[in-house]
Amino acid sequence: MAIAEPWQTAEIPGPKKALVITKPEVVAAMIKRAKHPILIVGHKAAETSLGRKKLIDYVIQLANKGRIPVVATAHIAKEFLKRDFKPADSMPAVDIGNRLVDPDWMGIDGKGAHDLGLFVGLPYYMEWTILSGLKHFAPHLKTITLDNAYHPHATWSFPNVSTDDLKENFKVIIKQFEERGK
Repeated sequence: MAIAEPWQTAEIPGPKKALVITKPEVVAAMIKRAKHPILIVGHKAAETSLGRKKLIDYVIQLANKGRIPVVATAHIAKEFLKRDFKPADSMPAVDIGNRLVDPDWMGIDGKGAHDLGLFVGLPYYMEWTILSGLKHFAPHLKTITLDNAYHPHATWSFPNVSTDDLKENFKVIIKQFEERGK
């Protein structure tokens, strides 16, 4: 098992830390196994370049191929709309974090509580805090971070990787949906 350290080394997560994702195919398998996943996307997805594309472009591909509803946080909704993609909803990141804690919440689409939360593009300190709350108060929810920084409060997280490695991870995950379908 790979060991990873939080991107901000002064942050101490406690004894329970995220499992490190060493193979991106595992992410695709977890999404396919989930009954009701949700993808929470922050503004950094529109700012992060992964070669010729932005991170948001890979997120849109993943959402479409995996049929995952997207919650756009902050002002990123307009970036999705510029790319002809309509998110399921737009709300502050802290608000969606609070809703995910509630096991009686019927989800972003009214089809029941979400069982898998995928997080990408939020500021590290904000994602850290939201994931900490979910880890402690939402035992019904598994979380995965799709950023290039290790998030110990998630259930699963990529280790600290370069943007080139992150781009390759997204390509592999998306390819899994193209090859086998959902």
